[in-house]
Amino acid sequence: MKLLQTLTLQSTYEEVERVEHMLAALQEELGFNDEFYARLMLTVSEAATNGILHGNKLDESKIVTIKAYKDDSKLIFDSKDQGEGFDPESIPDPLAEENLLKTSGRGVFLMEEYADEVSYSENGTRLKLVFTLPE
Repeated sequence: MKLLQTLTLQSTYEEVERVEHMLAALQEELGFNDEFYARLMLTVSEAATNGILHGNKLDESKIVTIKAYKDDSKLIFDSKDQGEGFDPESIPDPLAEENLLKTSGRGVFLMEEYADEVSYSENGTRLKLVFTLPE
């Protein structure tokens, strides 16, 4: 597995914009199409936002680190925050009728829809997103 990029984000909303630069550099290096870029943008931005907002609680003394790796035909993102962690199983189902009109709470669901694999470790402070690169 080869490390391609490391991005360190301060815990502010503005920092999420830096994900776009990371993904643009990866697109240039690996040559994937715009549709795949859009999938990555949605999921990796959501991972960054969740780490900053829910993990680190916008505490500017804490960081979120996102690393991108390539392993054969897989592109892997590892996102780590400095929060207390969470149980992914405890998240309310965004498709349940009582949650359909809520303006938030769909991030984990969207990541699971758009990434090929999603896993958590270290009590929920580390997230791994795996994508199969398009041919």
